[in-house]
Amino acid sequence: MIDALVSLHASQPWWIWLAVGLALLAIEAALSSEWLLWPAVSAGLVAVLTALGLRYGFAIEFIVFGVLTAALTLLSSRLIKRMNPADMPDVNDRDTRLVGRPAEVITPFLNGKGRVFISGAEWAAEIDGDGTPPIGSRVIVEMVEGARLKVRAP
Repeated sequence: MIDALVSLHASQPWWIWLAVGLALLAIEAALSSEWLLWPAVSAGLVAVLTALGLRYGFAIEFIVFGVLTAALTLLSSRLIKRMNPADMPDVNDRDTRLVGRPAEVITPFLNGKGRVFISGAEWAAEIDGDGTPPIGSRVIVEMVEGARLKVRAP
């Protein structure tokens, strides 16, 4: 088995790198780990390089694979941080996305408690102070505590 792989690598190394890349990509697709995407891409790039005739032996190819994997992983993490900075809420976290947005008052606030409408849903809300915004007015969501919003007058 090993002799067959050595013979295949000697004649057409790009098949081995292509198989490695496809295997890593299949595992990534099955597990959604986000750890195997860049190694799969790196193996594909090494396959392309060896198919173009850049053959320096398995050891050098493996080093190129490692360097490409590290470089692509670092570049992608920088790109992700640029596209979605840590201070931006996760798009799938509805509660965090509500903070800072305006909500419409739909019931009067009695003893600091009332109800507001925001993002297609009605929420229980608390407002600090003696402010009692009228129905239909806007308040700003300051915090989400379980199923209750803390709001303030704009």
